[in-house]
Amino acid sequence: MAGHNDGVNFRDKIIAGDRLPEWRASRRKLVVTNGCFDLLHCGHVTYLEEARNHGDALLVGVNGDESARQLKGPGRPVNTETDRAAVLAALASVDGVCPSKRPRAFWQQPNPTFMSKAAITR
Repeated sequence: MAGHNDGVNFRDKIIAGDRLPEWRASRRKLVVTNGCFDLLHCGHVTYLEEARNHGDALLVGVNGDESARQLKGPGRPVNTETDRAAVLAALASVDGVCPSKRPRAFWQQPNPTFMSKAAITR
């Protein structure tokens, strides 16, 4: 049918930690990154796009609210973990988003082909 659209739903790209192995199985070259992404800006978007170009899929771990507060200071995060994950999932360059209360543990789960951090890859 001409003009038919199956629709877009960013919620489908938010992956619970216990679903990561299943989600990972269908991705050959997986790029993984993580961060707070509290106040999303052009630098974040550019970095995520560049990271995605290193593989077939980009998985973004989103630090939990307490972790973001510890890293960014009082009054942060401005946006909740759920809202930050939703905004990231809406980006075309992002294939999956996994909210994580324990950022260090997140890195051990998805078995990435390529790990990317803004401070390292710039």
